[in-house]
Amino acid sequence: MAVKDQASLPLGVVVERRDVDNPWIDHSWRAVAVIAGAPALSPFDAWTPMGDGDGWVHFHAGTLNLELFPKETEGYKLNLSQNPPRLYVVLRNEEEGLCDHEVVPFLVTACPYEAQDYLDSGEEQVDAVAMPEGVIAFVQDYVGRHHVEEKFYKRKRQRADSADEAFARPPGWAPRRSDGGADG
Repeated sequence: MAVKDQASLPLGVVVERRDVDNPWIDHSWRAVAVIAGAPALSPFDAWTPMGDGDGWVHFHAGTLNLELFPKETEGYKLNLSQNPPRLYVVLRNEEEGLCDHEVVPFLVTACPYEAQDYLDSGEEQVDAVAMPEGVIAFVQDYVGRHHVEEKFYKRKRQRADSADEAFARPPGWAPRRSDGGADG
């Protein structure tokens, strides 16, 4: 279901497989970049190798849409104020046997609050990558057109009436005296 004023931009996700010196695992995976204007590629298709070096290989691991929503502009604005702005790539473990890789790119977001929600779940891996210049311009334009400052209202406290029952009752416990007897 499309949200009114939603915008999207396809981004290729670059994932790195790096050999590690660890007795329990042979390698690790992490998102290292995004490519604006990348060709469409399902994360479940064969990944395209992009380069390699001593103990590492980069893959175009899929093309996902960066989706922007009017209700999340506060997060985008915060992200754009950082130096440099970041995109957050969410990787999920592939346990269904639907592809040949151990991880699958699941989401790309510009909202740090959404990224934090995925980190809090503990089920996914979230990697921050540099936001390309063209994507920065796309997000800035979107924020400029859709951000609405929310007015801050300070909550007024209600004064407690001295005869208020909640404050007039004695506590349900009594402090102990040093000689072992109860006060009161």
